[in-house]
Amino acid sequence: MATETVSSCTGSNLLQPISKIINLPVDQVNFVVCQLFALLTAFWFRLYLHPKKSSPLVRHVVATLLGFYLALFCFGWYALHFLVQSGLTYSIMILASLEHMHKYCFVMALGYLSFCQITRVYVFDYGMYSADFTGPMMVITQKITSLAFEIHDGMFRKEEQLSPAQRILAVRRMPSLLEYLSYNCNFMGILAGPTCSYNEYIAFIEGSSYHQKHPESNGKENGKYKQSDPSPKKDVIYKLCTCTISLLVYLFVFRICPVERNVEDSFISTTPFYGQVLYLYVSMLATRPKYYFVWTLADAINNAAGFGFNGYNKDGTPRWDSISNLRILDIEFATSFKMFLDNWNIQTALWLKRVCYERCPYNPTAATFVLSAMWHGVYPGYYLTFLTGILMTMAARAIRQNVRHYFLGSATHKLIYDVITWVGTQIAICYTVVPFVLLAVGPSLKFYRSWYFCIHIMCVLLVLVLPVKPRHLREKEQQNSLHQAPCLEDVTQNSHAATDNNCNQKTKST
Repeated sequence: MATETVSSCTGSNLLQPISKIINLPVDQVNFVVCQLFALLTAFWFRLYLHPKKSSPLVRHVVATLLGFYLALFCFGWYALHFLVQSGLTYSIMILASLEHMHKYCFVMALGYLSFCQITRVYVFDYGMYSADFTGPMMVITQKITSLAFEIHDGMFRKEEQLSPAQRILAVRRMPSLLEYLSYNCNFMGILAGPTCSYNEYIAFIEGSSYHQKHPESNGKENGKYKQSDPSPKKDVIYKLCTCTISLLVYLFVFRICPVERNVEDSFISTTPFYGQVLYLYVSMLATRPKYYFVWTLADAINNAAGFGFNGYNKDGTPRWDSISNLRILDIEFATSFKMFLDNWNIQTALWLKRVCYERCPYNPTAATFVLSAMWHGVYPGYYLTFLTGILMTMAARAIRQNVRHYFLGSATHKLIYDVITWVGTQIAICYTVVPFVLLAVGPSLKFYRSWYFCIHIMCVLLVLVLPVKPRHLREKEQQNSLHQAPCLEDVTQNSHAATDNNCNQKTKST
């Protein structure tokens, strides 16, 4: 009864009848309806509040007010936490010294998020997996901390101390309060993100984002394609189709193949091990379309507003993947743990890379996984997943360095290697992520015991037996190879290919 009372106080009950008809919690219905409203509003925002028709001030105000309206509709007065978190960290940015401001903002933003997650989980509704007010706070935390580091880079550190990506992302002036709130809480990303850099968002608001992609072309791409005001219509339609398919797959397949069945006594005792492996893959495969739906819809909303343009393809068609959060085919056909992580929740991976991996002097891989676990929340299953992920990453790195080169002699050998590594990667990912879905320690350890911790043991043996070059030697070899040959993989990188995911991103071990 207490849970029902809390749920009813966190958002509007206007859509309660629809919730009962389709048998989904009202907060999830509120979320989807608000996102669809944001999608329609985004088209209006791009057409009627275009930078050529409206000033940046008007665009900031409208984007912020609409964002707060959607937050209040979904979460009620709990949406005030967004303002409190943003207000506290903005005060730190203004009052604290530039030398340490980024550290104070990081601690405050992450600490306030953790406080809200603890109270929501252990005071109100442990185990409730529907939409909650800490979800948007996770994205706001990313934006707050990213901006704090970008201001520190742009206003305190010397130019020669910055990497090429940090120079481009660096913020050279302190944002106004309106700009700060607009960046954190605009209607396009208030509910589901994705995270973007502050400079990229300001360029979108001011209308200069189109012209920054290819300034050398003087209004043309490859000398013949105009780059002014490309239309996102085709990309938005494509992404909405992807959302529809993802939602249908999730609603029908997930109910048939729940993840919880993996730890049922009857299932474990009566199902042969190969059957358990196959069911694990299918059940975990059925959970991913939920994330595909949420992130792809969020991407479509930003594109509809004119945000997310990333230049042109060689055939002159516009690309709208600047802030995309996932690449579905690369996820489902990933042949390495790293490839899966690089294409899953892309903007969060970039955030972790920028604020932790690149700046942590000791064991950045472990620090990045720990930060990711803290950011996700306080459920024990999250920590089991990310601690296991550290081990998986180390083992995958060891296999790649010691085995892969033996299979590159011919296309047939390479195909065999890809098939084997695809199977291994998918099983390893599913095995690792089970606690993330089950949340609690008991069921998670029960699952691992039913598998005799076999993949954990295998990874430990691989790490102990196979030699791995130290990080500084790997980076040195990669830098040398970059001087000898172009990095072809960067063609497929995401929005920040020109700033962040360039060739030196391959040093990222997660």
